[in-house]
Amino acid sequence: MAKLVALYKNPPDPAAFDRHYFSVHVPLAKTMPGLRTYEVSSGAISSNTGESSFHLVGILTFDSLAAIQLALSSPQGQAAADDLASFAQAGVELLMFDFKEI
Repeated sequence: MAKLVALYKNPPDPAAFDRHYFSVHVPLAKTMPGLRTYEVSSGAISSNTGESSFHLVGILTFDSLAAIQLALSSPQGQAAADDLASFAQAGVELLMFDFKEI
């Protein structure tokens, strides 16, 4: 199994970000082939040093890193990537990795 973690920086207008993210971006991203689960953070993001520079964390699960790459290169993945310019102007960092339960 593999995860794609999207770390969204604090936007200038959090309410507008949330409206677009949940009404437009999530429905687009949920059409990506191979997506198993889609989770998002709830509430404020904090770190061990206090406040964080992140507004929201999205965690998407796929069968493998290859499945993530296929999803991102699909027309649905490209549509989701293109949509980032509509609401994530503050920046987003994508992390992809295999994982195992221990």
